[in-house]
Amino acid sequence: MAGMLARELETHCPEGFIPARLTVDLYQPVDNAAFDLRSTVVRRGSRITVADAALSQDGQQRVRATAVFLTTGTEPPGQLWSRDEPLPVPPQESAVPGGTPPLFKSGDRDWSEDFAANQNADRKIFWQNLPPLVAGEPITGFQRAAILGDSTNHVCHWGTEGAGYINADVTVALSRLPIGCELGLRADNTIASAGVSIGSATLYDRTGPVGTSVVSTLSNARRQIDFAATTSAAFGGE
Repeated sequence: MAGMLARELETHCPEGFIPARLTVDLYQPVDNAAFDLRSTVVRRGSRITVADAALSQDGQQRVRATAVFLTTGTEPPGQLWSRDEPLPVPPQESAVPGGTPPLFKSGDRDWSEDFAANQNADRKIFWQNLPPLVAGEPITGFQRAAILGDSTNHVCHWGTEGAGYINADVTVALSRLPIGCELGLRADNTIASAGVSIGSATLYDRTGPVGTSVVSTLSNARRQIDFAATTSAAFGGE
């Protein structure tokens, strides 16, 4: 759903701007059926543009989203602190137009497509060349970031027994659009208490970080997802 909302909202991005933030509120399940998607510009300024979108089914709104578009420009003078950590990338580059199955990395382990081998308590990284969102239409960098950002819940909350949280929202904040077909998502932190957990992750491509994603989640222990029994199709693979 995040990808479809990003696709709708980016039609409002003015020339010379980039989509700097996408927030999606997931307050009702969306069925695998026809839906209505509408958007509107809330504010169009010389440096900031804001647009809203809503997805409805059976006459009932189920998901809403807001995008903030910012104009690009020169960097201000001075030096700033920034986290300087290596961002691992797979050795083999993938540029297959139709996408490829996701790769996973747990801690210091090697990259792998094996879900069962990554069901552990180590820090996770997802890496993927995503297929087109709409058949016959090239996927955009913003759509890639939205779709992979929506996996923040899983990359942050996939542990020894699978994933036991469900996200009520996702926010993707970007300083630039991804370059190339591939995109990675590395878990940065989880903060949990009394069945509510916040997960944050870094989105990056082969040239470096592009942004951050954050999710608010709640315990879903009765419907724990066992990723050891999951196929790559669950993550948009072939």
